[in-house]
Amino acid sequence: MESNAAVVQGEEAVDASVAAFMAALAGGGLAAGGPAVSGGRGGGGGVDDPLQRVADAALDVLGGVARSEAKLAAVKAVAAAALAGATKAMNPPPGSPHEATAQDRSLVAEVGCALAIGDRAAGALLAEAHALTASLPRTLAALQGGTISWAHARTMVDQTVGLGPAGAAALEAHFLDPDAPGAVRGCPVGEMPAYRFRAKARGWRERHHPESLAKRHAKSLADRRVECWPDNDAMAWVAAYLPADQASAIWNRLTAISRGLQGPDEARTLTQLRADNFAEALLGGGNISRVTGHSEATSAGHGEAGSSGGGEVAGPGPSSSIRPQVLVTVPVFSLMGLTDEPAVLDGAGPIPASMARDLVADGASSFYRVLVDPRDGAPLEIGRTSYRVTKAMRNWLRLRDGKCPFPGCSNPSLDNEADHLLAWHNGGTTEVSNLGQPCPKHHKLRHTSGWKPTPATTTAPPGWTSPTGRHYTSEHQDWEPPHWPDWNAGLRNASSAARPKGQDLYVPEYFSLPGCRELPAYFNMPDDFEVPACFALPEEFDLVKDLDLPDFDVPEDPGPSEDELPKDPFPEWHLWLTESLGVP
Repeated sequence: MESNAAVVQGEEAVDASVAAFMAALAGGGLAAGGPAVSGGRGGGGGVDDPLQRVADAALDVLGGVARSEAKLAAVKAVAAAALAGATKAMNPPPGSPHEATAQDRSLVAEVGCALAIGDRAAGALLAEAHALTASLPRTLAALQGGTISWAHARTMVDQTVGLGPAGAAALEAHFLDPDAPGAVRGCPVGEMPAYRFRAKARGWRERHHPESLAKRHAKSLADRRVECWPDNDAMAWVAAYLPADQASAIWNRLTAISRGLQGPDEARTLTQLRADNFAEALLGGGNISRVTGHSEATSAGHGEAGSSGGGEVAGPGPSSSIRPQVLVTVPVFSLMGLTDEPAVLDGAGPIPASMARDLVADGASSFYRVLVDPRDGAPLEIGRTSYRVTKAMRNWLRLRDGKCPFPGCSNPSLDNEADHLLAWHNGGTTEVSNLGQPCPKHHKLRHTSGWKPTPATTTAPPGWTSPTGRHYTSEHQDWEPPHWPDWNAGLRNASSAARPKGQDLYVPEYFSLPGCRELPAYFNMPDDFEVPACFALPEEFDLVKDLDLPDFDVPEDPGPSEDELPKDPFPEWHLWLTESLGVP
């Protein structure tokens, strides 16, 4: 068949682009933007370094090729959608489902032959092309602009299935429109690996799906299974499809047991120990020898009031003295059963509120109160028992980062190590804004190469600067404002006769939250309690301007000390929460 002249012209333009990329490499960076100086993009000193020019040119070419590949992928998607539309228009209307299936198979076969791919890949391409061109305009535009890859676009297609047009548009706007309300923070989507984008998009989808997470989890629970398939070199894989809390607890339990076996006389790596302990737990009756170590299960709850509970997943198995770490962040109203807002299980993502309440009800040895900003859900404060609270700070880092902060790394926070961004001997302080939690691999990379972390904050992990001087932004947690219960729902049925005239909402004299009982005696104010006069505000206080208020000398902060803070007057506050609020 004779070639299309426009297509030939397009291929020639691609050939010219390839030649320009090769020229940029051959020119040592001169054709890509001028000479570089030693130290790369972030370097200085004005010293011409030919090797640095080559490195900079190679990185520029890699970025340019990636953007070009994305643009060509967009062309392929549009072409596939156009072929599908034209074929459907040319075919006669199918008279039966069998005829419709035959037409679809014919189209899939045509695409497969044209691209030399199998039917499954051809069918997937047609489905993805239809979704991009018909339902995901922002994603297609980003792909055409080269700001996201084809893998990112496919992830967007997968994660918008079942959301409906409005939900798909909202997910697109959240991740691709920087001006959208509540847009994603930190690293842009196109600058994170597609598998990391999948994790973040999945978290958003779980929170905003029109069907509740609890209902979807109940349906998927029926599909739980264990599978096994062979691999090369007399090896095989075993995989289990389980509820997230069970899978996370199994993984963390294996990690805790394996770490207990590590030592100077143990040559196996942590990965090998996990595999050996997994096999021995199932085949050896759960008798794993030389197990030492201890870890705690921790749960952090959050809400405007800053309450929490903890959960530990325990059960039969090897070394019952080893308790796995499970960090689950539960919104306080969800913990109380007033909303169905999903909780977040560290390393697994959103889980149903009922699953989180079960984790809390199982008991735990650690409780932390986490106050979050009601505007965006970012943590503001975490409970503690002393000024130097290593465990509390470590849990804050887990809440802030969720994983190793190195770009593209998915290592969960359980395996990571606290690290001073500015070294202590260089004046660095031990506070959350000067701490990171890189995984062992990237911790070692930081101290054995030119990779350096950039400053962090209490709510944002550090970025990274490469040896060539390029800066890479870390992923930020995709926090959202907490869901508030519909307080009016239980009051709308109040008798209209009981409402004062002209008042839409009637609040009865005695009002309690659903499931609440009388507060314990130590929470009740005595009848004769009065506010001392020295603390009373004048009646005309609203007329006083800020400039008229007296100045007060604020004493300097003496800094941290080794003394412990006073004991909590209500150490059993979590028990009160359970008893008085009817938490299951």
